[in-house]
Amino acid sequence: MDHSALNDGLTLLGLSVLVVWVFKRIKLPAILGYLFVGILVGPNALAWLPESDSIQMLAEIGVVFLLFMIGLEFSMSRLVAMKTTVFGLGSIQVVISTLSGGIIAWLTGIDWQAALVVGGALALSSTAIVAKQLTDQLEMQARHGQLAIAILLFQDLAVVPLLVVIPILAMGNEQSLTIPILIALGKGLLAFIIMFQSGRWLLRPFFHLVAGTRSSEIFTLATLFVSLTAAWLTNQLGLSLALGAFLAGLMLSETEYKHQIQADIRPFRDVLMGIFFISVGAELDVTIIVKEWFWIGLLTSGLIIGKGLVIALLTRLFGYELPVSLRTGLILGQAGEFGLAVLIVAISNNLLSLQETQPIIAAAILSMLISPILIRYNSRITESLFRGTYISGLNAPPKELTTACQNLSKHVVICGFGRIGQNLANILREMSIPYVALDLDYSLIREAWEAGENVFYGDSTHAEILKKTELTQASALIITFDDALISEHIIHSARFLNKDIPIIVRSKDDRHMDKLHAVGASNVVPESFEASMMLAIHVLQHMGISTDKSMDFVKRAREDEYRRLRGYFRGEDTLGMDEPESLRLHTVILLPDCFAVGKSVNELTLSNTDSSLIAVRRGKNRIDFFDKNFRFKIGDAVVIEGTQNTVLNAEKYILTG
Repeated sequence: MDHSALNDGLTLLGLSVLVVWVFKRIKLPAILGYLFVGILVGPNALAWLPESDSIQMLAEIGVVFLLFMIGLEFSMSRLVAMKTTVFGLGSIQVVISTLSGGIIAWLTGIDWQAALVVGGALALSSTAIVAKQLTDQLEMQARHGQLAIAILLFQDLAVVPLLVVIPILAMGNEQSLTIPILIALGKGLLAFIIMFQSGRWLLRPFFHLVAGTRSSEIFTLATLFVSLTAAWLTNQLGLSLALGAFLAGLMLSETEYKHQIQADIRPFRDVLMGIFFISVGAELDVTIIVKEWFWIGLLTSGLIIGKGLVIALLTRLFGYELPVSLRTGLILGQAGEFGLAVLIVAISNNLLSLQETQPIIAAAILSMLISPILIRYNSRITESLFRGTYISGLNAPPKELTTACQNLSKHVVICGFGRIGQNLANILREMSIPYVALDLDYSLIREAWEAGENVFYGDSTHAEILKKTELTQASALIITFDDALISEHIIHSARFLNKDIPIIVRSKDDRHMDKLHAVGASNVVPESFEASMMLAIHVLQHMGISTDKSMDFVKRAREDEYRRLRGYFRGEDTLGMDEPESLRLHTVILLPDCFAVGKSVNELTLSNTDSSLIAVRRGKNRIDFFDKNFRFKIGDAVVIEGTQNTVLNAEKYILTG
């Protein structure tokens, strides 16, 4: 049996794991890692990538899943709410960038049909890079972040007509283009109607039936079937596979199964998209960067600076402040994954040759490599240009925040004014304790402000904003966000201003308790533990236990940092890799030849494995407290507590020593 394909696959997987890990360590998107792997193993470098149609097919399926996920992430209500920015600013940017890029490509000698596609491809920015960087930098909710996402929404939509017209433009007969384009648009409209009606009458009932089986395997298979069937349908109509997948995702985004579908399809999408970007990187002849370094450098600079300036100027014309406009331009000044996908589709349709697209692909990849650095330091770049009139992270905070907090002391600062923040504010108001709250939701702040709440727009991760709340005079800082990363940033900023202020942090569970304490939180309040204790109090009261006795239990649990509540038994659905450091309970049954049989509690030094003995079930009895003479017997069920790795080490120690 020929194992060459297996050897190639293992080499590709091993190299991908290593390179993507390195890129993650230096906080760069995985996309860039896959592109680097493709360049490295491509025919123009190490030539390790096999020239096989199966690789290209997998890459094309990867694009299908990417468009399916983009469709899922679209929200019709979100588009309507941001219609001015999305369809106004976004459409003008795409048109201007497409025309300017197309004219430049045409002047270099490329046919106008191909030049138009090149302009359209370079008009698109990278949703993956921008979204990841903004999320990591906690700038997704800032004004420049919202503007960038709105423009990206329209760019993602613009991919659809580009994919429709590429096969038509590839025909090359100018006199016959109008009718084929109209036919293609008609087919696209037909596909939309079919998908819309299917979503309304078939998809929702279908997924109701699938969900009723309570089988994750069937749900995943059904999702794959729907996405690929939609792609097949548009392909049968003479349109692209990706268009059908996008429409299917768009229809399913309006159902209650949206989030489950996203979770199920993401592993397939990520792996296949990795293959797609490897195949794109493999198309690049790295020697051309050396041979034509000046023109590629000029094209890369034009893409970053020219496109960035166009977006910055348009944003300014739409009434946004100059610093916000510049930051938006810095964020979006790069090529994107959809642009590369459009170029690959154009090459496969013989509209562009691989040779003439080499400089374009090189410039696109270089811009994507440079872009994360510009996004990471967009605040510093803008601050250096507008020194004295600009505050890092946001424009200067509203005067009302400074004025409202001038005379405050012994007040409480609330970071996050969602339901928990608002409930806390109501309690403080009833107790006549002054407070000031910060949030980034404009609509929420407007309504709460009109209702008399002392809440202001501000990014509480920035020390400059917290300083305006007179944090040095406050009696406590409360963080109600359920995102541990945001909480860490706020704690760092707060401790920079006031080392002694009590900081109480909300947490969903115990996964981040120790880390939040380590960075400076005074108290971490896990919702799951508090809910358990409140429920226990009600149960104990119904059982006739006094309130004082019940509250004493709660007090001891809090003083012990919820130690007895932090570990719990986990089923298959909660054994994921996302929480390897969380405490869990694990049961080990002692067999006749186990090392622990006959040993005392003192002799069985579980502390060496960083695990703890919680209980032992012997027959029908559960033993929770042990003296030094207690010895383990055959058949005992030993309950241990530790992290994912430590309980496995402890089990091995108990069984074999």
